[in-house]
Amino acid sequence: MKLCWPRKPGIWLVCLMALLLSACQDSKVEKLLNQANEEWVGGRNHSAVEQFKSVLEIAPTGVYAEEALFRLGEINLYGLNDHIQAINYFKEVVQENPRGPFRYDAQKYIAEIVETNFKDYDQAIIEYQNLIDRNQVPEDNPEHQFKIATLFIKKQSYDQAVVEFELLLEKYPESDWSAQAQYKIVELYYTLGKCEVARERYQQFVKKKPKNPFKGEMDFVMASCLEDEGKLQVAYKSFKALEGKYKYPAMVKMKLEGLEGRIKKSKQPKSRKSRKKRKSRRQR
Repeated sequence: MKLCWPRKPGIWLVCLMALLLSACQDSKVEKLLNQANEEWVGGRNHSAVEQFKSVLEIAPTGVYAEEALFRLGEINLYGLNDHIQAINYFKEVVQENPRGPFRYDAQKYIAEIVETNFKDYDQAIIEYQNLIDRNQVPEDNPEHQFKIATLFIKKQSYDQAVVEFELLLEKYPESDWSAQAQYKIVELYYTLGKCEVARERYQQFVKKKPKNPFKGEMDFVMASCLEDEGKLQVAYKSFKALEGKYKYPAMVKMKLEGLEGRIKKSKQPKSRKSRKKRKSRRQR
């Protein structure tokens, strides 16, 4: 077999040297990354930060840079409690490679920091919506939608919260978050003073999913509606039925005691003074 060699063997030599140098650099970066991760796991945060920064000096772009930036974000978040610096690193990860292996987790961290630490609910809604729109981990989308709805509750935008929970039921009816979304819808209508609508949605939900794990919570809301509507005897029976079933027994006890007092008061004969006033009115 006859081999064909290039007329300019120097080209091959240059290519071979470039490959060897690249391999050596990759090996050095990987070793440095491993050392940095060991420092972080060992609780030596400042040493880990310096080593991850060294990785960025050698490899300012690419997969090694993405990992280094992501780890720097985590160290600042958990180890150094510097949320501003952490979110800056996570944003760099997202910008570095929108489809990279660290992009999704970085975006999720951004949403959580903005919500929990910065209390910027409007921006948090945008960040969670970005996670849904990117659709990188579809199975997490129902949770992100639930968080968006919950953020509207925190903003006291209850009507919009209902819309967002309804959207969750529409788009992800079989998700693990749908049962809790049903309860939240019933609870929100009660909060909005719309007991009739709350009762209607409750009946629809129970018919569709009789074994809803949040049925006890919805039953509590329905009993509260009856109480607010002045149907004290029926409300009392409804709360009584929740004894031993509702996860907050102290709440049920408090409701029952309050209703017992109101029912007892409503059965008391009217005072003598009140009777005299009625008598004098009749005489006039």
